[in-house]
Amino acid sequence: MEQKKKKGLKGYYLTTFLIGLGFFTMGLMDPLYDTYVPIFLSKFIDSKGLIGSIMTLDNILAIFLIPVFSAISDRTRTPIGRRMPFIIVCLPLTAVAFGLIPFSALNSLWMLITLVFILNLFKQAARGPVVALMPDIIPGELRSEANGVINTMGGIATIVGTIGLAQLMNVKVNLPGMGPTDNILAFPVASVLVILAAILLLIFIKEDTSKYDQADEAEQKVPIRKSIKHIFGEKDKSAMYILLSLLFWFIAYQGVLPFVGLYSTEVLGTSSGTAALAAGMVGVAYAIFAIPSGVVAHKHGRKKTIRRALACLVGILMLIFFHDPLTSGLGQLGRQLTFWALLFCFGIFWVTVVTNSFPMLWQMANYQTMGIYTGLYYFFSQLASIISPPITGTCIDIFGFRSLFVFAAVCMLVAFFLMSKVKRGEPEDDPAEIPA
Repeated sequence: MEQKKKKGLKGYYLTTFLIGLGFFTMGLMDPLYDTYVPIFLSKFIDSKGLIGSIMTLDNILAIFLIPVFSAISDRTRTPIGRRMPFIIVCLPLTAVAFGLIPFSALNSLWMLITLVFILNLFKQAARGPVVALMPDIIPGELRSEANGVINTMGGIATIVGTIGLAQLMNVKVNLPGMGPTDNILAFPVASVLVILAAILLLIFIKEDTSKYDQADEAEQKVPIRKSIKHIFGEKDKSAMYILLSLLFWFIAYQGVLPFVGLYSTEVLGTSSGTAALAAGMVGVAYAIFAIPSGVVAHKHGRKKTIRRALACLVGILMLIFFHDPLTSGLGQLGRQLTFWALLFCFGIFWVTVVTNSFPMLWQMANYQTMGIYTGLYYFFSQLASIISPPITGTCIDIFGFRSLFVFAAVCMLVAFFLMSKVKRGEPEDDPAEIPA
């Protein structure tokens, strides 16, 4: 059996890599967007609160658009597949809007906001079908390893975007009527790479359209609304518990990561340029350990691997809570290095959770509902990204910076106990059938 699984993984490796190009595009765009769009907005807006509100637009659109377009793609029937039409239309449109953002910032605030809205509209419409493409093609027993490969590509793209393409923002481009202008070039270069990725996906990834007849027969009996109602109403609550678990672990993650840079500068005394390396440690660990974490789960079980990782995350967050007083006798460099080491360890176990939770949820879905489950995953994760920063920000205002690590540890602990109630999601489990 083990020999067969290894052979199967090898046979799907190239396909997984090509599917991962969709994740690679998101990894390129997201860090550039998060870093430079606030800078562009600050040219017109003084209020940081208003800038922050505009920057949550992608999360708000994601809550509504990812579940909707994921479910719609479940029902799409074309000769090139059910996911590919959304990918080859929405990804290039996303790329065009992304490439134009720095140019819009040279003209007016309303043009910039309009481009930001258009970008997020198409990006979030594409994200669900991009993610759902992998479980459509990769067998259930191989999805943890495949998700590790895909997450590695996303992590590498983040590194390429933040370290490589970001340097192009310093390159001056001669624009008609404006002369040499910087803070532009990374965006159009990234947009070209996104379009190339969409073309490669279209050429090399072939969706299986032979399942249409079987799916159509079932879907005549199962409306989308009834599918969602069944997920939360079925006797086995595994899907509901894993969704609640990921809500809490994303609340923890989204509460910590936005503030580690400020923590570095205000508590540890690092420079603003060096502060970015704190979150960078998580990204580096993410890229290195995504594939190994999938292999570990394949050997020891997804649920057991996730729960052990969550327990380790609780311990690491508490170590970070005590880091400031315990390292007060060290020099500034020693305090920075130990903090980065803890965040690197955090990244190892965080990617273990993320890599294996999606395959667990996909294992509970069938062909007709794969997009619905994908959409629900993103609904809960994006909901966490909206509600968590204000909560942790308030904790910092009241109790100080270190309190955010206690808050995150408590959320991870809640997720740990919720995961104990999950009974399905391993490769050998069959998806639950939705009754007519």
